[in-house]
Amino acid sequence: MKTVILIPARYASTRYPGKPLVELNQPDGTRKSLIQMSWEAASNVQGVAEVHVVTDDDRIKAASEAFGASVIMTSPERENGTARCAEALHSGLVEADLVVNLQGDAPLTPAWFVDDLIQAMKDDHEAQVATPVLQCDPLTYGHFVEDRRAGRVGGTTAVFDTRGHALYFSKEVLPYIDPHKVPGGDIPVYHHVGVYAYRPAALAAYTSWPISDLETYEGLEQLRFLANAVKVRCVIVEGRGRVFWELNNPEDVARIESVLKDL
Repeated sequence: MKTVILIPARYASTRYPGKPLVELNQPDGTRKSLIQMSWEAASNVQGVAEVHVVTDDDRIKAASEAFGASVIMTSPERENGTARCAEALHSGLVEADLVVNLQGDAPLTPAWFVDDLIQAMKDDHEAQVATPVLQCDPLTYGHFVEDRRAGRVGGTTAVFDTRGHALYFSKEVLPYIDPHKVPGGDIPVYHHVGVYAYRPAALAAYTSWPISDLETYEGLEQLRFLANAVKVRCVIVEGRGRVFWELNNPEDVARIESVLKDL
């Protein structure tokens, strides 16, 4: 099964314009852009045939090529990363049996998250779309609650059924927990990791559907699959002591740099 990783990156982020080119302090005192860190995270995944940055912006293209990345240019009309991946695949610029979308705002994504995701798709031939989910530790849950109290749209949570199929994804913290009843450990909230694995047929179907209302309200591209009755497999991954967080808002820079110090 030929697997490729695509890293969609756009400059015109609503919450954080120019986000892929934001530089973060590294433990060794150097600075790296978010897109470079995401590229390096993708390059650490074993058994992948190719890794490409997928963008419509010349600034991101130039920055990516400067650190050695392969870049595929797509139309600026693509509304999200999934549509950008679909264009790259169906334009013939990429050939793959499985496409992994590793979004360019998740530099803390460990290689084993993607390894487990790919393995789940190999084991379940009926699965058309899959994505990792990570049970929240107290620190991450605290970040979610802090963002919502401050009116910030931050990470995404996932709820799924007993067979591991997504029921819903939301920018709200789901399920709701009474603040007085939050357990000290084993918090029943799962952080959705911004990585997807798709079969080519799923990407083709995705671009044939109109944008769904839920997708528009939440700003979550994967809800288009649920709105069209396509099951999304949630693959539970383990943090192994690592804290995972994406760069969604300027406030997340310090959070990610703090985690990098402990790696």
